[in-house]
Amino acid sequence: MSRHLYTAEVLWTCEGESFPKGRYSRAHVWRFDGGVEVPASASPSVVPLPLSSEAAVDPEEAFAAAISSCHMMTFLDLARRAGFVIAAYEDKAEALMDVISAEAAPKRMGITRVTLRPVITFRSEAEPDAARLEALHHEAHEVCFIANSVKCEIVVEPQPARLISH
Repeated sequence: MSRHLYTAEVLWTCEGESFPKGRYSRAHVWRFDGGVEVPASASPSVVPLPLSSEAAVDPEEAFAAAISSCHMMTFLDLARRAGFVIAAYEDKAEALMDVISAEAAPKRMGITRVTLRPVITFRSEAEPDAARLEALHHEAHEVCFIANSVKCEIVVEPQPARLISH
C-alpha cells in the first residue's frame, strides 16, 4: 500500500459571543471529502454546557470511534480471509482521559487507554474457538492503521461470540 493523504475541514464561527471572556460556543462542524458534515463540540465534561453541545461528537469520542472502526474493518478482512462469515459486529469502545504528566504546570491530560469490547455474530457453522478469536483480534490490532498511529494503550476485550444460522 502506498502513501495516502486524508483531509478534514473544521469550521467554527463566533456568533456574537464574548470570545475574550471565554464565553463562546465550542460547537463546530467537521466536513469530510465525501461531503459528510458532522456536528462537533468540546466534550461537556471538558467545557460545561451551554458552551458545548451534548448532541455533537467530541474529539475524544471520535478518537475512540476511529480506533474501534479501524479495528473492526481490519478484523472483518482477516476473519474473511480465514474463512469465517460474519453477520454482525458491535463494539462499545471507551476512551479514558487521565493525567499524563502531573509534573507539568498545568497538568497535561490525554487519552491514556482505549478499550474495545467487540461482540461478533458469526453466520454459518464455522465459528472460531476462543484462542483463534483472540489471535484474530491480536493480528487486527497489530495491523490497524489508527492503532499504529497513537501512543496510548489499546486494550481489546473480545466478548463471547454469537452464532446464527443462515
